[in-house]
Amino acid sequence: MAAPAAAALSWREGRMYRDGVPHRVLSGALHYFRVHPDLWRDRVRRIADLGLNTVDTYVAWNFHQPREGRAPDFDGWRDLERFIRTVQEEGLDVIVRPGPYICAEWSNGGLPGWITGRDLAPRSSDPAFTSALGTWFDELIPRIAALQASRGGPVVAVQVENEFGSYGDDHAYMRWSRDALTGRGIDELLFTADGPTALMLDGGSLPGTLMAATLGSKPAAARRLLASRRPEEPFLVAEFWSGWFDHWGKRHHVRGAESAVHTLRSILAEGGSVSIYMAHGGTNFGLWAGANETDGRLEPVVTSYDSDAPIAEDGTLTPKFFAMREVLGAEGPLRSPERMPTLPPARVPLTRSAGLLPGLRAVPSTHTGTAPRPATFEQLGLDAGMVLYTAHPRIPAGTHRLTLSDVRDRALVFVDGAFLGIADAGSRELAVEGKGEVVAVEVLVENLGRINYGPALGGHKGLLGPVLVDRRTVQGWESAPLALQEWSDVELSEALAAGPAPGPGTPSAGFAVAQLQVETPADTFLALPGSRRGFVWVNGFLLGRYREIGPQVTLYCPAPLLRSGNNTITVLELERLGGEVELRDRAELGPPEEYVEEFD
Repeated sequence: MAAPAAAALSWREGRMYRDGVPHRVLSGALHYFRVHPDLWRDRVRRIADLGLNTVDTYVAWNFHQPREGRAPDFDGWRDLERFIRTVQEEGLDVIVRPGPYICAEWSNGGLPGWITGRDLAPRSSDPAFTSALGTWFDELIPRIAALQASRGGPVVAVQVENEFGSYGDDHAYMRWSRDALTGRGIDELLFTADGPTALMLDGGSLPGTLMAATLGSKPAAARRLLASRRPEEPFLVAEFWSGWFDHWGKRHHVRGAESAVHTLRSILAEGGSVSIYMAHGGTNFGLWAGANETDGRLEPVVTSYDSDAPIAEDGTLTPKFFAMREVLGAEGPLRSPERMPTLPPARVPLTRSAGLLPGLRAVPSTHTGTAPRPATFEQLGLDAGMVLYTAHPRIPAGTHRLTLSDVRDRALVFVDGAFLGIADAGSRELAVEGKGEVVAVEVLVENLGRINYGPALGGHKGLLGPVLVDRRTVQGWESAPLALQEWSDVELSEALAAGPAPGPGTPSAGFAVAQLQVETPADTFLALPGSRRGFVWVNGFLLGRYREIGPQVTLYCPAPLLRSGNNTITVLELERLGGEVELRDRAELGPPEEYVEEFD
């Protein structure tokens, strides 16, 4: 069966066509939600300079609708239609991958926490899931359909779900997903994408829908496997992993230009169309970075999504860019500078303004009343951030065990305002001294990132199991959500005004401010030497997390976040605050470790 001739992209006898003319899709992945909207056009131009003719993007449901009961947001940074039109204005086609699951090392794989917090089976034909998804698609898909090539737009292809064969085998759900697209007006080329193994292709492919592969190497083997199943279809690599992402506490992944170019050249030699993942990675601003799980251990993804892409996080054109550009046969002058301007290096002192608990308590929160058990993040409608849990148990005289039986993901524990210790998956017991009196136990739980891949997708966050004093359960909890990602200058000002009052053992945790004078806004990279772990806001925008363990050292601050004159940098440090913020003139993503993909 050939693709519909009415679609811009069609195929027959193993060859791709655009409007009836032989065509090769040369695409680059660029996610609008990872790039400041004022820089969309610049990054699209760089993709065109690379020699590509198409941009592909995921759509992150949770980015548009993080709160249940609120209409999806398609304004400002979330203006998907503006992004697609920008690509068209730069002369490129668009492939849209609407999920709802996107993986992408993005929080919860793009699924809202309020969906996976329900008693349902995500990514399945469970009516509780497809009903909610259908409501979201009612808002999303007509916007994409209106921008299809058949209607004068640039959208030439839409993906059905995403690498479903790596997750499950519910073919009724996959058929529902395809029908949900066509029934809402999608008439361009549809395709599925899965890893090139029998297991994955069996789970994720659909009869009558183009079967594409995702891979980092060995395209010839992938081509043979796909051809053995669909000999009439063209070879489409929906993701070619030209680099890789990073986890906190590990080394920075790189993939040499020689390795990446070898595989790219091999894909083209097989007659394949390809999408480079990522052509430009961008940044996991705010708290949108996801996490993986290995042997039961959570592995949070760093703030940067540079991914060793040919176009670096700040837009810099790398040696990999020029090597790929040659393979792709791009000619003529570049329309974009090889590197964006940066602010000169500088050091700006940090002034401590409020202690950790006083600052957090000062921010108004829609906290619960007292309940027998702590509320989860999902019960509180909180996708990311922290929750401050408070209870008032009586602790007998002597030394006792305070046990957090199941904490997701990390907790700072305080007794009567004094820091007691840290609890996480590896250390859940703390010694507490009692005097036979009632005490205030405060547990600050941080979500380190929602899992974006595998069977643990959709896990809950917070204090999920009982808190015990020896064998006795602590009951009577107040749960206060701290939606850091939604804070504005108002909330930050309230926190900063709370005053120092640190508890014993936490003399330097809390809120601090640095004032940065800028003549002409330009890109910069922020480092916090001496600070251990926390969050950084620039002019009220949550830039992301930092952690002393690396590998990432600097946080990318794009020029549009700055203004001429005074700029305020706010830091929330959870453990040990350093004395300054450093502005550096280039990214420091940590000691490299080669991401190896075998040559064919």
